Amino acid sequence: MTTTHIDGAAVTTQASVYFDGKCISHGLTFPDGTKKSVGVILPATLTFNTGAPEIMECVAGACEYKLAGTEAWLKSAPGDKFSIPANSSFEIRVAETYHYICHFG
Repeated sequence: MTTTHIDGAAVTTQASVYFDGKCISHGLTFPDGTKKSVGVILPATLTFNTGAPEIMECVAGACEYKLAGTEAWLKSAPGDKFSIPANSSFEIRVAETYHYICHFG
């Protein structure tokens, strides 16, 4: 099931802009200290590095991703999630705008 609303969070109003505007997100912080970000990735092929573990949840659009140390490109569509370990990286290919929630672990 695709997440359509997130309640009870403080929102960082200034966007984080990465890769010359190809990725734009806003941070969310929950009362228990949990953090997430909500954003979009425009058509591009990008590499992201992780500090904490992350779960990427597709809410609209689609992408293909490849985790560090793997060879296979996997697809992610609305309602799909994929996990990235801490201190790792992943490549992402976007052909149509990818709308996501990033859940930080």
